[in-house]
Amino acid sequence: MAIFNPPSNPKKDAAPAPPASALPREPDPRTEIGFGPPVAAPPGPSAAPAATARAAEPAAKESLIAADLTIEGRIQGAGHVRIAGRFKGDITVDGDLTIEVGAKVDGGVRARRVTVAGELEGNVESAQRVELLETGVIAGDVKAGTVVVASGARMRGHVEFGWEDGAPARPEHGSRE
Repeated sequence: MAIFNPPSNPKKDAAPAPPASALPREPDPRTEIGFGPPVAAPPGPSAAPAATARAAEPAAKESLIAADLTIEGRIQGAGHVRIAGRFKGDITVDGDLTIEVGAKVDGGVRARRVTVAGELEGNVESAQRVELLETGVIAGDVKAGTVVVASGARMRGHVEFGWEDGAPARPEHGSRE
């Protein structure tokens, strides 16, 4: 004896398929971690090249360590990292690192861009840009292409910026060699 389910006709009250504009899209970098309503591209001829450029360069994902977390270990990867809690260990990312107000990182940092609004106890190496906001504290050495320090920020350590790798150092004024 065979048991089978006869094919049924689709229900007329079933919801129709959503339009293409309602389908999920890549997260918008202007919203935190991709949450929030999607932002449509402006109409006109510039919309197509923007979509092509976005497809050619995939948007980096952002990882978040929430304010109520304390983690010890090592972070290594290609995306962006935002720390709102406490992290103990080294961080090496090809993207950006953001240390939020009230957050603390205890370890060495290697990232493309580093923004410190909380506290960093460790060295920053090989960054393109380091931004120390008015609530930020760094206890360690910083090596970056560009360093921006806001009024009210605190730092204890050695800073090197504006140097390209392999560029000869200029002698200081008044040095005796």
